[in-house]
Amino acid sequence: MDPLISIIIPCTDINDYTLQCISYCKQLNYEHYEIILLPDKSSMEILDVKIIQTGNITPGAKRNIGITHSKGSFCAFLDSDAYPDKNWLINSLKYFDDPDVGIVGGPGLTPTEDDNMQRISGYILSSFMVGSIAGRYKRLKTYETEEVHSCNLITQKSLMLEVDGWNETFWPGEDSILCYIFKTKIGKKIIQANDVVVYHHRRPFVRKHLIQISKYGFNRGVLIHQLTDVSFGVKYFIPSIFTGFLFIGVLLSAFYSFFVVPFFLVFIIYSILCLMASYTEIKNPQ
Repeated sequence: MDPLISIIIPCTDINDYTLQCISYCKQLNYEHYEIILLPDKSSMEILDVKIIQTGNITPGAKRNIGITHSKGSFCAFLDSDAYPDKNWLINSLKYFDDPDVGIVGGPGLTPTEDDNMQRISGYILSSFMVGSIAGRYKRLKTYETEEVHSCNLITQKSLMLEVDGWNETFWPGEDSILCYIFKTKIGKKIIQANDVVVYHHRRPFVRKHLIQISKYGFNRGVLIHQLTDVSFGVKYFIPSIFTGFLFIGVLLSAFYSFFVVPFFLVFIIYSILCLMASYTEIKNPQ
C-alpha cells in the first residue's frame, strides 16, 4: 500500500486561494493522504480537512504544529496560495527510493489564470537573469540542489522529527535553514524534481512584488550574518554589487569623463540582457 502523506498548509486565513488549494489537493492522483490546514483563526469547517487554529505565529511554527498532528509517514508542505499538479505526490515518492534522499521539491510555476501584472512577476523570477534560482520557478531538469522552497517540499516525518522541525524564528528563510540542516547534520540529498510541480500565484508587479523580493533579500542578509554556512556565496552578492556599481558609476561619470563610456557600455549590455530575458520568457513560457 502507498504510504499515507500528510499535506500541511499554513495560512493566515481561509480565502479563495486557500479553498482553491484544497480543491486541487482533493483531485490528486493519489489516495492515501490527509490535509491539515493551519489558519490563525477560523470557524470554517471543510469536509475531509483537519483545521487547526494556531494564532498569529510564523509559517515555520505552523508547520511544526501540523507535523505534531499528522498521521502520515511523509509530510508534504504546500503554501495556501499555491495548488498542486495532480501527480505531485505520486511523482515525488519515486525519488525516495534512494535512501540518501531527504527532501524532494520542485518548481512553483505561475498559474495560467494569474493576471498580466502577476505574470510579469513570474517572468522575472523564472528569468535566466536571476541565475540558478530560476529553477524554482520554471520546469528545468531534475538535479541535486542546495535548497528548495517551502511552498513545494516533501520529506519523511521521521526525518523532520530527527532535525527538530522547522526553524520558527526566520521567515522567509526557514526553508534555507532546513535544507542546510538536512545536508550537513544528517547527510541527506535534496532533489529539485521537474515533475514535482505546484502552481504558485505571484505577487502583482510592481509594489507587492518588490516588497516580497525585499523580504527575501533582507533575510538572506541576516542568514549570511548569523549562519554563514547557510547562505554565503558570491551569487547572493551580485545584485548588491551591481546596484552599488550603478550608484557609484553615476557619481564617477559626473566627475570623470573617462568613466562615462565604460559605465554606459555596462549599462547597455545589462539592458540588452534584460530584453533577451524578456523575449525568452514570453516566447518560451514555462
